[in-house]
Amino acid sequence: MKIRKADARMATYREALCRAEARLAKAGVEEAALDAWLLFSWVSGISRAVYFMDRDRPWTDQEEQKRYEAVIGKRAQRTPLQYLTGVQQFMGLDFQVTPSVLIPRQDTETLVEYALQRLRPGDRVLDLCTGSGCIGISLMKLGGARVWCADISEKALAVARSNGQRLGCDGISWIRSDLLEQIEEKAFDMIVSNPPYIPSEVIDGLMPEVRDHEPRLALDGDGDGLSFYRRLASDCKGFLKPGGLLCMEIGCDQGRAVAELLTAAGWEQIFVLKDDAGRDRVVSAVRAGTVR
Repeated sequence: MKIRKADARMATYREALCRAEARLAKAGVEEAALDAWLLFSWVSGISRAVYFMDRDRPWTDQEEQKRYEAVIGKRAQRTPLQYLTGVQQFMGLDFQVTPSVLIPRQDTETLVEYALQRLRPGDRVLDLCTGSGCIGISLMKLGGARVWCADISEKALAVARSNGQRLGCDGISWIRSDLLEQIEEKAFDMIVSNPPYIPSEVIDGLMPEVRDHEPRLALDGDGDGLSFYRRLASDCKGFLKPGGLLCMEIGCDQGRAVAELLTAAGWEQIFVLKDDAGRDRVVSAVRAGTVR
């Protein structure tokens, strides 16, 4: 439903918000009311408290109205909210995001929280498939780790590097690498990764926000979704100290399969961790040797 110019000039805050919510709901956006509000607040700078006091005030700033209508139109086309605002919060930190990187999710906080429990200040940590840098940056910022971040995508690394600089993590080393192929450092205390793990044939059935907008390179785990875990299970031991820890995010139905890959590759102390919803979310394993 497009707002005519005459209507837009006379619309109150409440009317503009209601129209936007209706448009998003018609487009199938699951949280239409929330997204309409978040984009309204982002465009106008108005808080909820101010809105409830002034919701029947005419929205006199026509440029703001035009920007709001434009971003609502993009959200109705199922562009993710975070790509419109350019920000997603993760572990209490604000990360910049673009369509070159996956949007950080709460599921991945399970991985970071577990890694922080096992981390010692000054530990050397390698973050593979870093994307926005949210895992590695969080481990440096919150855990005092020395961090190397790698990704095959130069565009993703540019986003991650920007996040690191903005969040005061200038000491991170940024490496363009297909998993471990271009990694020259050795003897890490911990390797963490949120690799692509969605089976190729499943991607076309995902919600439009993911299927049509997030980078397929960061989603596609090949035929069975386990391709990257096979490579990590095989190759990571040579980059870890004895007793070093490998932590990987997994799909909710992949715990047993990934644990079996690690067992076959000779890893020890294999552990499958569930997220807050009770679903398998992280697999960790230890390189044989002195326990950390």
